[in-house]
Amino acid sequence: MMAATQQLGQQIGLAAACRSLQMPRSSVYRARQLKPSRPPRPTPSRSLSLAERTQVREMLNSQRFQDHAPRQVYAKLLDEGQYVCHWRTMYRILEAHQEVCERRHQRRHPTYAKPELLATGPNQVWSWDITQLKGPAKWLSFYLYVVLDVFSRYVVGWLVAEQESAQLAEILIAETCTQQGIQPGQLTLHSDRGSPMKSKQVSQLLVDLGIIKSHSRPHVSDDNPYSEAHFKTLKYRPDYPDRFADLPHARRWGHSVFTWYNHDHYHSALGLLTPASVHYGWADLVVSQRQQVLQTAYTAHPDRFVKGMPVVLAPPQEVWINQPKTDQSLFLKFSPELSHSA
Repeated sequence: MMAATQQLGQQIGLAAACRSLQMPRSSVYRARQLKPSRPPRPTPSRSLSLAERTQVREMLNSQRFQDHAPRQVYAKLLDEGQYVCHWRTMYRILEAHQEVCERRHQRRHPTYAKPELLATGPNQVWSWDITQLKGPAKWLSFYLYVVLDVFSRYVVGWLVAEQESAQLAEILIAETCTQQGIQPGQLTLHSDRGSPMKSKQVSQLLVDLGIIKSHSRPHVSDDNPYSEAHFKTLKYRPDYPDRFADLPHARRWGHSVFTWYNHDHYHSALGLLTPASVHYGWADLVVSQRQQVLQTAYTAHPDRFVKGMPVVLAPPQEVWINQPKTDQSLFLKFSPELSHSA
């Protein structure tokens, strides 16, 4: 701002430039004054010599003390009857060589890659999770296991049990794969990092069945969005009970709600088709029939459709978990004027 004011002042005058840029003239005059340079600070007579500083630095970086903080080195040397310098001086010597950093050997957090899974048809990517159902008493709960097809949103397998168990999860996954005819190398099974999901039993089962294992990143709920959204759909239904009287009650509710969800629920993410119609390949027939109905309605009253012939929504051709951003999307993100015009 100061340089711009001075440059503009050469053209229209300093007063006019300061008024246009709302810059006080006193600030410009003050900036023009040459500030006297400070004399170099004298080296105290009691400071360490160059040779001594070099010796301290070599000692701190030696194999013995390379993973010790200067305070620890200072205390260790005092216990051995040796004083070299204060630990603050050790820090200053390291800082002069840009060597102030974490010196201790510590376990580093592993880097977890973001799962990027693509499904272009049923039985390619499944997501599974476990949620609690409130039991008859305050501290009594039942556990609902659900395996969901990501592409069709079809519940391919579920069970309700009294406990969260890797053995039950293994049985559910094995039976569901048999019912759906899963072949080795066909399926990716995605889940969060709960104890049953990471258990050796489930991991070994997936290896035996030729299923690719995928996990969410720790503390990232968005990596398993389809299971989380599915549980919300179930628990926000009007017939969802506050508490389940017993295990048979929970299982009866499960049979009812999953029959409704798979065959009667018009899913908004599927073009208002049911998960069963998408999962078993009836979607094209349903879309064609709906289009004929709209065609008849349009022919009878075209004036009621101000935007022309309506088109039936179709289900998506691909479904992602964490779709990677393309170069075009990043370009539009940083070019708001282009994103609005697009």
